[in-house]
Amino acid sequence: ERAQVALQQVGLSERESHFPHQLSGGESQRVAIARAVVIRPSILLADEPTGNLDNTTGVQVADVLFDLVETTGMTLLLVTHNIELAQRCSKQLTLHSGTFQ
Repeated sequence: ERAQVALQQVGLSERESHFPHQLSGGESQRVAIARAVVIRPSILLADEPTGNLDNTTGVQVADVLFDLVETTGMTLLLVTHNIELAQRCSKQLTLHSGTFQ
């Protein structure tokens, strides 16, 4: 039941019975997010969650992440090279030459 709720949260309830090879890159990434949130973590660690996706799909995945943060109250710790994605976060740290700025 929790898996079905998690798939619904990431917009994939209609793909519940599909196999991994039947999913697009963005759908696979959203399944990974569903797998991570099904245990209801208080903090979600996301390392380059949009790194291998095209811009449109990347925005969709980011929207899912930020919607989950808003609706569940979990904390999102996000690592990215994407400045636009980083700017969506409430706090940012920049790593430059091994130190945070």
